[in-house]
Amino acid sequence: MTKPEAGSAAPGGVTRLRTAVREHWDELSASERTVAQYLVSAPAEQVMFASAQRLGEATGTSNATVIRSLQRLGYSGLPALKRELAADFTSAVAPDVRLMQRIEHVGRDLRTIWSDVFDETRERIEQCRRLTPPEDLERAVAALAEAREVFCYGVATMEIAARHLALALGRIGRRARFVGATGFALADPLLALSHGDVVVVFQPGRTLAELTILVERARAVGAKVVFVTDELRELLQEQVEAVLTAPHTPTGVTNEALTGLIVADVLVLALSALDENKAIEFSHQLSALREQLLSAREPRTRRT
Repeated sequence: MTKPEAGSAAPGGVTRLRTAVREHWDELSASERTVAQYLVSAPAEQVMFASAQRLGEATGTSNATVIRSLQRLGYSGLPALKRELAADFTSAVAPDVRLMQRIEHVGRDLRTIWSDVFDETRERIEQCRRLTPPEDLERAVAALAEAREVFCYGVATMEIAARHLALALGRIGRRARFVGATGFALADPLLALSHGDVVVVFQPGRTLAELTILVERARAVGAKVVFVTDELRELLQEQVEAVLTAPHTPTGVTNEALTGLIVADVLVLALSALDENKAIEFSHQLSALREQLLSAREPRTRRT
C-alpha cells in the first residue's frame, strides 16, 4: 500500500484528516494504514454515519483497530473525527438536505436504525467518560457543594439538560433554578446572580454573546461558573471554575442533550454522596408530598 498523495482536499475536517494520515503514515502498522486509507478515500458523510464496528468491517480489521488508528492520528476517538467532518458537512449542506442524506444512509431497516442509534450513543458516552479530567470534576463538585444557589443555564436543545439538573438538585435539598433566557430577557436572572452562587452552563460548541456577558457578570458579583461543553474547553478553561466535556452529536442521530444529561446525573449523585443525610431527608419529604397529592385526587366516598 502506498502513502496517500496530498491531492486536492475538502476544507476543514477532511483536510486535517488527510494531513494527519500523511504525517503519521510511517508510524502506522499495516492494519492501521488500511483504516487510514479507507478514512481518507471514503465520502465524509459515510464516515460520519459509521460506527467503529462498521468501519472495522469495511476495512477487514476490528473496532479496536479503528479506535487505535484514530488515536495514532491524533484524535481522541471516532466522535472527535466525526465532529470535525460534520463541521464541514453542516456548513456546506442545507439542513433539509442533511436530513434527507441521514435518512438515506439509515434506510428503512429497523435493525439498522436500532443499531445506528445505539452505536452512536455508546460512542458518545465512552468519549464523555474519557475526556473530563478528574480534577475538573472535583472542582465542579466542590463549587456546587458550597453554592448558595445554582443557576442551570441552557438554551435550545440543551434546555433539557439544564432543566433536569435544576429539578434533580432541588430534590436533594439544593437551591437551584433553570435559566433559559436569551437577549434582553437574560438581564433579569443575571440581576439575581450574587456572591456564592454557581452557574452551570450547558452549551456544546457555538459561542453566544450571552455566554460572555454571563461569565463577566458572575465574576463581577463573586459567583462561579461551570461549563458543560464539547468544543469550548480551550476558550473557557482559564475563565471559569471547571469545564466538563459532553460530546455532542456529529450526525444528529442521537439527542444533543444526551451527554449533558449524563454529566448532570454525575453531579447530582456526587452532591448526594457528600451530604447523604440531607439528600435522604429531602427524598423522604418528596415522597410524602407525592402521597398527599395522590390522596387528595382520590374521589371521596359519598355520605348517605
